[in-house]
Amino acid sequence: MERERLRAESTLVVTVTSSSEFHEDGTDDIEALERGNAADSTPTLSFTSYDDLMETLTPRVLDLIEAIRREEPASINETARVVDRDVKNVHEELGRLAQLGIIFFEEDGQRKRPVVWFDELVITLPFDPETGDAAAAAP
Repeated sequence: MERERLRAESTLVVTVTSSSEFHEDGTDDIEALERGNAADSTPTLSFTSYDDLMETLTPRVLDLIEAIRREEPASINETARVVDRDVKNVHEELGRLAQLGIIFFEEDGQRKRPVVWFDELVITLPFDPETGDAAAAAP
């Protein structure tokens, strides 16, 4: 999704979806676009297991996202100062978040300013054995 459109969005939905369901949804969206119809436009980040979601969106990561949104630091170094963490660690974490589309960077010369484009993060946890997560399938 292009950055201008992301800035207009206010919510990121995070969910757990089986690989097959994720593939089906993506295929449906592509087919809709090929027919000239709009695809589902809700920005969604899907994980294939509860474990992946919890390993990615830890309390420490959520604190980092919230600090970026609240403080709007001008660089990665400033972000590290805001959260009182090592610059290298913050840089690596921001790289992972950018790969997932949770943040993006605005470049200003040598500076890379992290931007959280959403106001709200909604996590939906379907309790469905189809997700392939062993914990969800347990009685």
